[in-house]
Amino acid sequence: QVQLVESGGGLVQAGDSLRLSCAASGRTFSSYAMGWFRQAPGKEREFVAAISWSAVYTYYADSVKGRFTISRDNAKNTMYLQMNSLKVEDTAVYYCAAVPGRGSGDMFYSKYEYEYWGQGTQVTVSS
Repeated sequence: QVQLVESGGGLVQAGDSLRLSCAASGRTFSSYAMGWFRQAPGKEREFVAAISWSAVYTYYADSVKGRFTISRDNAKNTMYLQMNSLKVEDTAVYYCAAVPGRGSGDMFYSKYEYEYWGQGTQVTVSS
């Protein structure tokens, strides 16, 4: 089992950058495929980015491709989301999620695939 804690959210202006972190407990973090999701008020939770446990493979939603970068440091049990060129429409609560990875290239973009979730961190982008 793994527990996830997000941090790094805040209030920024459009065009600014933020880096979110997701700290995981448990010795098997390196075997988990990870992902970032977000949920804006009145909307469903949507996929943002995913990374394989090997960190070799990544996948992004079209809405963030080229602006966001997902990464992980298995030695630190931490995953990151670097968010550049933020837009007002990026405003949401951001969640990290984890699921045991079966293959080194496993990535999941469906929220239903993930077993563990953090509590979320608020990102607000003002115009």
